[in-house]
Amino acid sequence: MIRKVSDYKYVIERSSGMLVEGLIFADDAMMKSIQEDNAHSQVANVATLRGIYGYSMAMPDIHYGYGFPIGGVAAFDVEEGIISPGGIGYDINCGVRLLRTDVKYGDIDKNDIERLNEELYRNVPSGVGSTGRIRINEREVERVMEKGAGWAVQKGMGEEEDLEFSEESGCMEGALPECVSGRAKERGREQIGTLGAGNHFLEIQKVDTVFDKTAAEKYGIEEGQVTVMIHTGSRGLGYQVCDDYLKVMNRASEKYGILLADRQLACAPFGSDEGRRYFSAMKCAANYAWANRQCIMHWVRKSIRDVLGKEVKVGLVYDVSHNVGKVEDHEGRKLIVHRKGATRAFGPGRGGIPDEYGDTGQPVIVPGTMGTFSYVMKGTEKAMSESFGSTCHGAGRVWSRSRALRSLRGSDVVDRLRMSGISVKAKSLKTVAEEAPDAYKDVSKVVDICHGAGLSEKVARLVPLGVVKG
Repeated sequence: MIRKVSDYKYVIERSSGMLVEGLIFADDAMMKSIQEDNAHSQVANVATLRGIYGYSMAMPDIHYGYGFPIGGVAAFDVEEGIISPGGIGYDINCGVRLLRTDVKYGDIDKNDIERLNEELYRNVPSGVGSTGRIRINEREVERVMEKGAGWAVQKGMGEEEDLEFSEESGCMEGALPECVSGRAKERGREQIGTLGAGNHFLEIQKVDTVFDKTAAEKYGIEEGQVTVMIHTGSRGLGYQVCDDYLKVMNRASEKYGILLADRQLACAPFGSDEGRRYFSAMKCAANYAWANRQCIMHWVRKSIRDVLGKEVKVGLVYDVSHNVGKVEDHEGRKLIVHRKGATRAFGPGRGGIPDEYGDTGQPVIVPGTMGTFSYVMKGTEKAMSESFGSTCHGAGRVWSRSRALRSLRGSDVVDRLRMSGISVKAKSLKTVAEEAPDAYKDVSKVVDICHGAGLSEKVARLVPLGVVKG
């Protein structure tokens, strides 16, 4: 039974083996959509897993996923609980990086945007199976997995300051390459510095509205400013890590007598050999993703300066992760927090965020879809007490990719966006159709729910000027 407890909170009452209640952050209209998608049933399934603490949660951008819902958050006691690849996802550390410039939109014209979009498309390889200009051997892939974004900076692709403004400083400690298969390493050899396909993108934007001037000033954001957003993850390496360990976890679930409401929830005790090996491999993939976004940021910087002027300043607002597991302290307990399609949203005074943002709270970057707004938000004290410091990660799908392909033509979507003044460069019109705004929830409504629930607060709204898709 689902019970409404406030304007933005719904509780799934315990039943059928649930160890805790489910908690969904939504409004009435969004809750109807969630139930139609049957994603709430996955929230209930996650609540049956051993060692779960608090609630099995979902953000308003929740939609049906592999085992855990996309938009799901669940925390497990590190002594008694489990770790599950399905609770982190195939695209480990899919995330978003927001770059600010000192360029004002009023100082450039449409041709500048077109030329910049072309340059980004040229410099950052995109598309399914795309390979980049960086070729590394297996030992170097291992160094990437160990050092994360720091590897790219050491290679001259970035600045030390970039690391300060990345979640985990762009590297999780304890990544052991020996826990990653040869096949995963092979897939990582040629994909560093590439965008990929699916919902990944590069987007030239301008700051349309500032809601919180104090926080915006801290983040270096102002109205009329040109920004660039990078959205991608660990590419084939991360996918392979997840795929490899799902097989391991299926065996481990039986070995440790873990009853599963859904086989896709396959898991192992966090402290077991299988659990520890997967966690280490996940860190390797997460570090690869941070290095990937750092390399892309390097090419974006170069593109901006080649098109708009060598003197243009390009800095990093923040880099956030969407699909990752972290050991964190909450309510005096050490927990392994799974965020799958959810963003960390640590509030003011919480460790683990840049000193410059300590009084404001962590920046939360919420991307929209092609042709729609994106948002900068900030973490809150309330998120720390209600959602393990978590909030939404984007719009959330409402159409499957197959439905989008049946309903839309990619060329029509490109034409529509161009008529709205948005330049589009895409490797595949099929991807454009699959990722059209029609296939997603209204990101503004998702953001309003998180703002209303107090999980994160609006700082600024961004509008797209140019988009690069895979």
